[in-house]
Amino acid sequence: MAEIIPRWEWRTFGAHFGLADAAFAAMTPEASTDSEELYFLAPGGANVKVRDGLLDIKELQEVGTDGLERWLPIMKAGFPLSRTDVAKVVSSLGAPPVALERDSYTLDQFLDEVTTPLTGVRVVKVSKHRDRYLVGGCMSEVTDVVVDGRSTRTIAVESEDRPAVVRAVQALGLEGYVNTNYPRGLGAAIDGRLARYAVIDVGTNSVKFNLGERTRDGAWRTLSDRAEVTRLGEDLDKAGTLIPAAIERTAAVIADMIDEARGAGALAIVAVGTAGLRMANNSAEAIAAIKDVAGVTVEVLSGEDESRLAYLAVQANLGLGHASLAVFDTGGGSSQFTFGEGSAVTDRFSVNVGAVRYTEQFGLEQSVSDTSLRAASAAIAEDLSKLDDRTVPEALV
Repeated sequence: MAEIIPRWEWRTFGAHFGLADAAFAAMTPEASTDSEELYFLAPGGANVKVRDGLLDIKELQEVGTDGLERWLPIMKAGFPLSRTDVAKVVSSLGAPPVALERDSYTLDQFLDEVTTPLTGVRVVKVSKHRDRYLVGGCMSEVTDVVVDGRSTRTIAVESEDRPAVVRAVQALGLEGYVNTNYPRGLGAAIDGRLARYAVIDVGTNSVKFNLGERTRDGAWRTLSDRAEVTRLGEDLDKAGTLIPAAIERTAAVIADMIDEARGAGALAIVAVGTAGLRMANNSAEAIAAIKDVAGVTVEVLSGEDESRLAYLAVQANLGLGHASLAVFDTGGGSSQFTFGEGSAVTDRFSVNVGAVRYTEQFGLEQSVSDTSLRAASAAIAEDLSKLDDRTVPEALV
């Protein structure tokens, strides 16, 4: 018999996947299949299902530091199942041994007498339409799933080559999505859990964390919204680099936020960096250190993108209609200005105007002389000179 080799698997569930949706839309599936299956869900149990009359078991062997899971197929057997195979199923589900009265079990007998009575085990009907692709040498599937009448979608990437799976996930634009295996994903769909997402904003002075869930009417509900002062940009103006202590404390805070997001069941976590990481000569070193500690890659936004995203957030949430609008977003290291009419952005830019920069440059953390205060005010006015002679908008946020 051919050797069975465990495969590294990555999977996510949801309704929309941004860049990945566009990537798959540009490909032609290598194969498409439809199936009706039964899944046996148990907390901490293996992946156990019946497809095409065969009972299939995969057990989780290990979880990598990158979140990938290594699954090993341990059984694929047709009905009737032998007593030995039935005992193996019960063990794989993490259930205590049960008395088995028969030498073999048909599917109906297996359901009625074995799995259905097991405490904590749910037997669910699953309909699937699977489109299969090849991405970076890895098998990838996009599957529309109906589980006990509830619809969801899942994307999977798997291969024996672990680094290849990581690269394929990144190429699809899914790096920030949390790896969610079939038993957990189906359980969430059955329970009707709302999709949750987390955003981490790594600023020059503080790290902000927002965890929200998408309600059934398409609105957003905030579950957590907080900031931790880490002073990543400490002494940045003097040395042009981020100091090790600032990187270390920032990475530790981000790791705590990642843990909170995962504990809350977030489907995806994105981390973005702003002025401090844009300006530092050693930003790549800081991003690598954060990746090592927190397991997330911080995407550094350009000043233009930062201002554009702030504008879109305001436009989406405040209902300002078609009024002329200016959005002003200031932080520790920079300030972003975006101008527009309705949803259309007409101009945007970033300037190095931030609380931390001026505080360190002019000693504003303590009492200062009138001369120092005038010098600080003059510097701020000079750095904001791009605003001179602009038309006053109807709304300023």
